[in-house]
Amino acid sequence: MAKVYPCKPASSSSCCTQSNSAKTYTIWMKSLVANGNGFTVYDSCGKVVYRIDNYNNKCCREVYLMDLHGNVLFSMFQKKLFGFGQWNGYNTDARAKNEKPYFEVHNTSKFLKRRETEYHVNMRYDDTSFYKIKGTEGKSEFNISDKNGRVVAEVRQKQSSSGVLLGQDVLSLKLESGLDDDSFVMALVAVHGLLTRKM
Repeated sequence: MAKVYPCKPASSSSCCTQSNSAKTYTIWMKSLVANGNGFTVYDSCGKVVYRIDNYNNKCCREVYLMDLHGNVLFSMFQKKLFGFGQWNGYNTDARAKNEKPYFEVHNTSKFLKRRETEYHVNMRYDDTSFYKIKGTEGKSEFNISDKNGRVVAEVRQKQSSSGVLLGQDVLSLKLESGLDDDSFVMALVAVHGLLTRKM
């Protein structure tokens, strides 16, 4: 069976060298916990760097993005809004302090009446800053772009070194430079998985 990450952990340090312009991660839409739902993110060396372990039902309304050691980086909560739904993301313990969400994801696909999916991401710290998540219904591939239309993250179905597709639940994430926090993008990938019922 092909490995879900790009390189063997035992390979040289060059395996872990990332370009200054982009980083690559492998996302397995599975939890490492037996009988759990979630996802696991590997870096280019095959090391686990982010994870979500959901012990409840698939597509639940509350999930937590953690690092390898179980430290919570983002907590995401589904909020019903006029029948369309919305996901709010919090960093640290902001929700307990009744602060505004760090980000809010709105589903705008229902208004488009076509196969494309589109979600808008509004940021707490800047009312003029936002992102868009665009994909195609039923497909694993999607892009995340900033307010200027620049693609900052691209998710595709992962291929093995021989070019064989590994499956709908194994994804390759290319993250462009310019974002300060990779975990923020991982949180958006998680919300996309929840909105499209992939997780």
